[in-house]
Amino acid sequence: MKYVIASDLHGSYYYAKEIVNIFKKENAQKLILLGDIYNHGPRNVLPKDYSPMEVAQTLNAIKSDLIVIKGNCDSQVDTMISDFDFIEGMVIGEGERIFYLTHGHVYNKDNPPKTNFYCVIYGHFHTGFIKKENGVLWVNTGSLSLPKNGTVNSYLLFEDGKIYLKDLTGKIIDSAE
Repeated sequence: MKYVIASDLHGSYYYAKEIVNIFKKENAQKLILLGDIYNHGPRNVLPKDYSPMEVAQTLNAIKSDLIVIKGNCDSQVDTMISDFDFIEGMVIGEGERIFYLTHGHVYNKDNPPKTNFYCVIYGHFHTGFIKKENGVLWVNTGSLSLPKNGTVNSYLLFEDGKIYLKDLTGKIIDSAE
C-alpha cells in the first residue's frame, strides 16, 4: 500500500490544499496526517493562509482517504468541525517489520516507546530526517507549514517498506528501506 504521511499543518489552508494535491499526484491510497491540524500553537507564528475552517473543509472532502493522528495542539473541540476521527497512534505491518506512527510529543527518538518497533514515524519537531539508531529507524516528516532549523516544508511517501522524505515539489531529500 502507498501512503503520503505529513504533519503539522497548524491551520494553514494553503498547505492543506498542497498536501491534498500531493496525495492525488502521488496516487497514494491513504493520506496520514500526524497531528497539529488546525491550531498554530502558542510558540508558533501564524502559518501562511491561517484558516482552520477552510482546512477542515478541505480535509472533510477527502475523509474516506484520510487517517488523522492527534497531536499536542489538537483538542476535543477540533472534532466538532471534522468529519473524521483523531486517533492516538497507529501501527503498519510490512512483512516482519512493524512501523509505529505517532505525533511525536510523547514518543520520539529521544523518548522511545517501550515496545520494540522497526521504525517510528512522527512529526511535532518540524524538522524532517531519517536516521537509524540502536537498530530503530527514526523518521520525522518535518512540517508542512512551519519547518524549523533550516529544513524545508516536507512530507513522506511510504510504499512497500521504503520511505522517502520529499520536499513539496516531490524532490527526494532522503530515503530508507
